[in-house]
Amino acid sequence: MFDVANKTVLVLGLDAHGRAAAELLLQRGARVVAFDTAADRDSMEPIAALRASGAEVLPGTSPVPSGDFALAVLSPSLSAGDPLIEEVSRRHIPLVGELELGFGVAQCLSIGIAGTNGKSTTAEMIARMLAASHRKAVVAGHAEQPACAIAARAKDLDFVIFQTTASQLEYTNYFRPAVAVLLNLAPVRLEGYATAEQYIRANARLFRNQQIFDWAIIQSEALLRLRELDLPVPAKIVTFSATDTTADLYLDRGLLISRLENWPGPLLDMDHCQVRGPHNAENLMAALAVGRALRLPLENMADPLKTYSAGAHRCELVAEINGVQFINDANAGNVDALHKALLAARPAPGGQPNVWLIAGGRDDSSDFHYLGPTLSKRVKRAFLLGESAEKIRAAWSLFTPCTVSRTLVEAVWEAAKSAGSGDVVLFSPACSSLEEFRSCQLAGERFCAAVKSISSGASAEHPNRHGESVPF
Repeated sequence: MFDVANKTVLVLGLDAHGRAAAELLLQRGARVVAFDTAADRDSMEPIAALRASGAEVLPGTSPVPSGDFALAVLSPSLSAGDPLIEEVSRRHIPLVGELELGFGVAQCLSIGIAGTNGKSTTAEMIARMLAASHRKAVVAGHAEQPACAIAARAKDLDFVIFQTTASQLEYTNYFRPAVAVLLNLAPVRLEGYATAEQYIRANARLFRNQQIFDWAIIQSEALLRLRELDLPVPAKIVTFSATDTTADLYLDRGLLISRLENWPGPLLDMDHCQVRGPHNAENLMAALAVGRALRLPLENMADPLKTYSAGAHRCELVAEINGVQFINDANAGNVDALHKALLAARPAPGGQPNVWLIAGGRDDSSDFHYLGPTLSKRVKRAFLLGESAEKIRAAWSLFTPCTVSRTLVEAVWEAAKSAGSGDVVLFSPACSSLEEFRSCQLAGERFCAAVKSISSGASAEHPNRHGESVPF
């Protein structure tokens, strides 16, 4: 699909995705001219390594050099409207995303996963099921393992599981997963899209190249939104839902039930699984549907799913101290992810609010208002952080008391002092980033460290107004 030997190729952006694309192009004999926008980069070492391998690296503010370019490969670190993208378009240089390049080079069957939330969890579940059935598979498409990083060795695999975002799908023309999964389309604006319709259309590109013998595994509510926009899904469709009991796979009092032909009845009991909440029920159903499409035996699916536990920073139980659970959900980068975390949190007897919520961060134009009913039922108080704190307080204060905290550590200590047995302290930002930290992972690690200081008996300390621990 991509014959780049002895041709000159542009790489726009040198985050992990862009560097992986540049390295793959060099391996395939291309001459690489890359633009370093310094996005998501901590050091110059990877850039120096690219130069040593023969790539020409230019500052991101440089104009595109004159000459003929066979292709331009776009990193997800650049967004629509970037001057580099506009210049490439004006010069009619073919533009593809890093995902498209990796898919085009990979020589094995692929599974694609899209949607607002749950992609990492579902991809990991599917990988565990495939491993239990002795199939070789890797998860790719995210920053830790870009699509181009695994493309050269994909011929030795049975499947590549691609995690995709709407912005990645936007720059695909040939991407065609044999099994495509659309988890959900949350009512939030994400990834720079001005309208929900634009966001839905971008996600629908997951299915555009599928054939009638491929599989499309789609959440019922997401399928409804596709059909409202007359967006076609040519593959065989299997639906799933935690709320729609007419779906092919649905949730009924903790049981995951199938009504698929030749596969009817209960498949899995949530009480036998380590993950909790309606959102994880949907992740499990999506994974089961993928396994069914790939003809995996149910027993080879059930055991890996029962023993699966979500990774760090995803509704992670850090500790239980004096009957109070401390939950690290630092990966919750939008309002819908927070909503799912609240629904999954341990309820209090009698249904009273029992969650002390820590949220906030950089304001990314999210709509916080629709959480109101859930907040009033579940949250005792919200501790708000970052530049979005006042905006969130304006949206939430009618439904739950709100306090603006200076730092994450201060919020953890204040929540811990207030919480009693049976309560939950939940860190779920609902924002794409916290100004205090370079990444959500670092924020989660700081939350865990603060909880550890409490659990280790550091009761003689509390954070001062700068969020530092000082003696009482």
